[in-house]
Amino acid sequence: MKKGLKTAGFGIAAILSLLVMLALLELNKNTVPGWILALALFAGFLFLHAKIGGGRTGLKKLALWIGWIALLCAVFLLTWPPVKRVPAVTGKTGGYTDTRSIRDGDVRGVLTSDGAVEVYAGIPYAKPPVGSLRWREPEDPEKWDGVLDAFTFAPMSMQPVHLPIYDSLAQIIGYHDYRVSLSDNYRAPVDEDSLYVNVWKPAGDVSGLPVLVYIHGGSLQTGQPWYADYSGEGLARQGLVVVNMGYRLGVFGYLAHEELAAESPDGTTGNYGLLDQIKALEWVRDNAAYFGGDPGNVTLAGESAGAASVSALCTSPLAEGLFRRAILESSTVASAEPPHSFRLLDEAMESGRELLARHGCKTIEDLRACPAESLVDEAYSEHHITVDGYALRELPMKSYLRGAHNEEAILHGYNLHESGAFLIFDKITLASFGDRVRGYFGDFSEEVFALYPVSTDEEADAAWREIWGAVFFDYPHYCLNRLAVRAGIPVYEYRFARENGRLGSWHSGEMIYFYGNIPDDSALYDARDRELSREMSAAFVNFAKTGDPNGGILTGWTENRSSEELMQFGDTTEMGTEEKIALYEILDRMSGWEG
Repeated sequence: MKKGLKTAGFGIAAILSLLVMLALLELNKNTVPGWILALALFAGFLFLHAKIGGGRTGLKKLALWIGWIALLCAVFLLTWPPVKRVPAVTGKTGGYTDTRSIRDGDVRGVLTSDGAVEVYAGIPYAKPPVGSLRWREPEDPEKWDGVLDAFTFAPMSMQPVHLPIYDSLAQIIGYHDYRVSLSDNYRAPVDEDSLYVNVWKPAGDVSGLPVLVYIHGGSLQTGQPWYADYSGEGLARQGLVVVNMGYRLGVFGYLAHEELAAESPDGTTGNYGLLDQIKALEWVRDNAAYFGGDPGNVTLAGESAGAASVSALCTSPLAEGLFRRAILESSTVASAEPPHSFRLLDEAMESGRELLARHGCKTIEDLRACPAESLVDEAYSEHHITVDGYALRELPMKSYLRGAHNEEAILHGYNLHESGAFLIFDKITLASFGDRVRGYFGDFSEEVFALYPVSTDEEADAAWREIWGAVFFDYPHYCLNRLAVRAGIPVYEYRFARENGRLGSWHSGEMIYFYGNIPDDSALYDARDRELSREMSAAFVNFAKTGDPNGGILTGWTENRSSEELMQFGDTTEMGTEEKIALYEILDRMSGWEG
C-alpha cells in the first residue's frame, strides 16, 4: 500500500513537472525542438527512475530529480525563441502581388489567403534614424534597385521589451484571448531602424479610393504597427486603402535638449516621433495613388497616444494639406492642461539635461555614442509631445481658439471603462478614495465628494475608476468637441460601451470593432458584437469617404453641436447624452478653461 502511494505520488509529481515545462515553453514561445527534447527527457527520466528501483536509493532518486530539473532548464534556455520579422499575412497567403513602381523603387507584396487584400509591409519612408541621424529630423529614404519584397513587417521601434512569457500572460489576464500555437515561436525584432510604412489595399486594379492613415498607441513608449486589432485588412475589405507606420518612441522620439535645438536647421527639438508621423504623411501624399488611393482624400486616425499625436497634428503647420479628416480614439491633447503624452518645452528641456547627467554624458554627441539598449528604459521619462515652436507652435487649444487647424471634420470618442487596464491591480478603499480625490482635486475636492458620495469600499473603487477615466480620457474629448464646434468643424462623438469576453469597454476595446477585425472563429464575441463591428467599421468607411459617418447600415449619428450628445455603441446603437458634465465643469475651473 505504502509503495503504491509512493509510486502514485512520483507519477503525479513527474507529470506535473512536465506539464509546467511544456506550459513555460509555450508561453515563452520557445521553438518546437524544446517540446521534443522535453518529451524525450521525460521518457528517459521515467526509464532511469524505474531502473533505480526500490531499496536504499534515496540519494540516487534525489540526484535524478535534480538532473531532470536541470536538464529542463537547459532545454528552456537552448530553445529560446529566435528573433524573426512578423509576416505581413499570418498563416497561408494567397501568393504574391504584381510589382508596383512607387516613388523610391519597385515593390511587391503578398495577398491574403482569399486573395481579397494586398499587403505591403516594411516600405521605408525615411532614412534609418541611427548614428548621426539619431535625434534629427527624418530624411527621405534612399532609393533602391531591384524589387523590394514587402512580405514582413519592419522591426518595432526601440522600446522596453519583456520576456515573451510576460506578453503571453498579459494576453491571458488582460485580453482573455490566448491561443496555443507552434507557429508563433519567435520574438519580434526591436530596432532604431524602424521608419517604415505598411499598406493594405483591395486586391486588383483600383483607383481613387479614400485613404486612412493610422497611428498606433502605447503612451509614446511602446507599440508596433502589426497588431491584429487595428490591422488594415478589415477596412481594406470595405474599400479603403489603409496605411500605418512605425515612428520613434520614448527617448529616441521625444528627447529635448538645447544642443539638439541649436544643431537643427529648424531650431527644433523634442518632437522627433511627431516629425516621423508627418514624414509618413508626406510619403502617403507622394505614393498613395500607386496603391489605388486618393492622396487628396486622407483621413488621419489614431488611438490612445496615437490619438494624442493626431490631436497635435491637427494644429501642426507642417501637416497642413496632408489630411482632410481626423479620427481620435481615447485621447486628445486639446484641453488647457493635457493630462498625458504632452508637456511644455521648458519641462522637456530640463528633463533632457537630467537624462544626460544620469548617463554621465557632457554633450549630445556623448549621448549619441551610447548604445540604444543603454537608453531604452528612458522611455519612461521621455515620452511627451512638446511645444517646440516648429512642429507645434502653441498649445493645440490656443490654435483652435484662433481658428488654426488642419482637419475639416472630426470623429472622436472614448470607452465607458477606460481606466480598467490602468487600475487592474489597484483596489481603492473608502480611506484611499478620499486621499486620491484630495491629492488630485485639492480645493475642489468637496465638490467631487458631493458628486460621488460613497459609503463602502466597493462604491469607492467604482467611483475612483470612473473619475480617473474621465480625467485622463473622457474630459479631453469634451474639450476637443467644444473647440470643434467653436471652429465650425463637423464633429461626431461616440462612447463605446459594449462588454464581451475579451477587453470589453476597457481602453482599446473598441479598436477591433472599428477596424473590422473580429476573428470569425472567436468565441469571445457573439452575434451582437459582429453586428456592432459592421456598424462601427461602416462609420469609419463612410467618414473616410465623405466626412459623415452615416450611410448604409449606420444611420442617425448626429453632430455633437451641444457637446452633450454622442453615439453610444453598446448592446444597442443609439444616440445618448454625456453623463459627466458636472465633473467636467470642475475640471474646467481647475485648468482655467476659457468658456
